[in-house]
Amino acid sequence: MAEQPQPTQPAKAAKPAKKESGGRPDVATLGGLVLALGGILGGLVLEGGTIAEVMQPTAAMIVFGGTIGAVLVSSPLRVALGAVRQLLSVFFERQQQPQAVIEEIIGYATKARKNGIVSLEQEAEAIADPFLRKALNLAVDGTDMQEIRKMMELEIGLEEHHAEAEAKVFEQAGGYAPTIGIIGAVMGLIQVMKHLANIEEVGKGIAVAFVATIYGVGSANIFFIPAANKIRARAHAALQIKELMLEGVAGIVEGLNPKLIRSKLEAYAQVGAQAQGKKAKAGKNAKEAKAAPSAAPAR
Repeated sequence: MAEQPQPTQPAKAAKPAKKESGGRPDVATLGGLVLALGGILGGLVLEGGTIAEVMQPTAAMIVFGGTIGAVLVSSPLRVALGAVRQLLSVFFERQQQPQAVIEEIIGYATKARKNGIVSLEQEAEAIADPFLRKALNLAVDGTDMQEIRKMMELEIGLEEHHAEAEAKVFEQAGGYAPTIGIIGAVMGLIQVMKHLANIEEVGKGIAVAFVATIYGVGSANIFFIPAANKIRARAHAALQIKELMLEGVAGIVEGLNPKLIRSKLEAYAQVGAQAQGKKAKAGKNAKEAKAAPSAAPAR
């Protein structure tokens, strides 16, 4: 009997890239909070106080309830909810590494140079990152590179605008919290004034009243304002990755050698990281200069 030919196995479809299920905890954020709270509470205990003295539910209700209310008045609900979702980026790192993105783009560039950019159609649909998937699909469809740049740069600008608006929500909370804390302290002092006959109770009441001020100033400087800065830093890093992706797609459309694309993207990533550091430093210096009182001119 003649051997029957074995049935050919169908080609396996390209598996879509796995999406990140979650980020790793941000050690800097968690360690910073532990260090800040530990230093403050540790100093209180060393001075002879107790942690129970600053655990006042009513003060917390006044400060945090008032701060959240003020933020909701000053910010649209959609932006405020987006800021709450951004808390995950404060406590968890989910940023892509530039080198991993470069290697992925170089893989697409190598295949496009050998078989043409149309050969990336199936792989483009399986890309996990929506920005890169959209840009590469536009390139495969034959869209002009100038149009691709306009569309993707518009998307980058909108994302930057949204991230800045969400960061400002926490900045606003950092501005309101100390003032609400003063309001809470004044409300506590009003209650103390009702018992001036008992001087011992007056002393205890004043101490309790100022706990609201501690909550307001502490939450603003330990969490709200630092959280706003962390959200900005995460957004800048994400936008840098998107700009790198766009430059990589441009190189593929132009038919550049993959080695040339690699060197271009690596140089772009280094320049972007330096620019991000300078921008963060400049913003910090500007805030410090604005907060510092202007020196009187010498006569």
